[in-house]
This record gives sequence, structure tokens and C-alpha cells, in this order.
Amino acid sequence: MAYEKAGFVQGDPSANKTLLARTDGVTTRKVTILAGRVLDAGAVLGKITTGGKYILSLSAASDGSQAPDMVLAQDVDASSEDVEAIAYETATVVASALTIGTGHTLASIREGLRVKGITIDD
Repeated sequence: MAYEKAGFVQGDPSANKTLLARTDGVTTRKVTILAGRVLDAGAVLGKITTGGKYILSLSAASDGSQAPDMVLAQDVDASSEDVEAIAYETATVVASALTIGTGHTLASIREGLRVKGITIDD
């Protein structure tokens, strides 16, 4: 998969203001979203240990993805195939803009994301 398929467009950072509380200190990384899902920007992602692909983090998962790792920076339709996308590696995100998987709460994801460089602004 080419990086160009990630669909990231350089533009005004204010376009993400509903997801980002601040635009300074933001770093992104290309990730692969596992086929079979459609995710909105703001989805809290977990990394599957085997293969390293990302899905929505669910607290009951046992494949490694139960640990919140990143926040998706763009809408992704991976319904038919794996898709490369951009995710926030470090950022301050707005709590109400996050999509949190089943079994997680803001309290349960806050510390795990903070140690990775993602803080949540309530």
C-alpha cells in the first residue's frame, strides 16, 4: 500500500479543531486499519499484537488492541480491505470528539494514552 492511499491532505489545522484541543505538539503516523470496519476520526485505536494493524480499542479484547494506543485523525472506510490512515501519536484531543470502544470510559483510557503522548481535554 502506498502512503498516498492514506488520504491525508495538507491543509488548515483548524479543520480538525473539533478533535484537537490544541494544534501545537501534534505528531502523526501512518497506520493500517484492519479490513472489516468503518471508523470515524477520533476513534481510539488499539494495535493488534500479531500483524501490527489497528482497530477500535475494546476493553474485552485479548489480541493487544484492548490497550488504547492512538487516535484516528481521519474518517476511514476499511469495510472491504485494509486501509492506510493517519493517526495522532501525540496530541491534545477533545473528549467529546472521541469514539471509545465498548467497555472503555474516559477514565479507563486517559492514563494509557497520556503515557503515549495523547492528553484528553474535557
